[in-house]
Amino acid sequence: MDEDEFVAYYVSRGDRLRRTAFLLCGDWHLAEDLTQITFVKLYQRWQRIERHDVMDQYARRVLLRTFLDQRRLPRRREVATEPDSSTLDSRVHHDPVPDDRLVLREALLRLSPQHRAVLVLRFWEDLPVEQVAEILACSTGTVKSQTSRGLARLREVLDDTTPVAGKVRR
Repeated sequence: MDEDEFVAYYVSRGDRLRRTAFLLCGDWHLAEDLTQITFVKLYQRWQRIERHDVMDQYARRVLLRTFLDQRRLPRRREVATEPDSSTLDSRVHHDPVPDDRLVLREALLRLSPQHRAVLVLRFWEDLPVEQVAEILACSTGTVKSQTSRGLARLREVLDDTTPVAGKVRR
């Protein structure tokens, strides 16, 4: 096994995979966990992988499967604290009008995991329909319909969360 090659792959792709994981789950700590699990799985199979030129595609597939598996597990794990919970420390910085990225991230988190996965793979990872279908192990028609439904739901959510006089409607 060429560990130097694996380390080089991790160094070059780790941050991007973690950002993709964050878009899927909406929590940096969970994104870090998902990324770590993904790289552990890649490391375990590294010597058996024949085509390292398609490693990005394989890594995304492993990440997505790991994310979806985590969502299916029983709730024996930690439960996320609500953003406005009194158990959290006060915010260090608070903009009266949220940044577009934050609004979009919040809207993505309100989608189902399947819709979120399709939209992240199609528009964040910029993958073609066929490749998303392969990663999700479904037909291209399913990817197209899930993309359409996911975008429609995202529009609904964004309509509900548009800033009004410095506040977000919910």
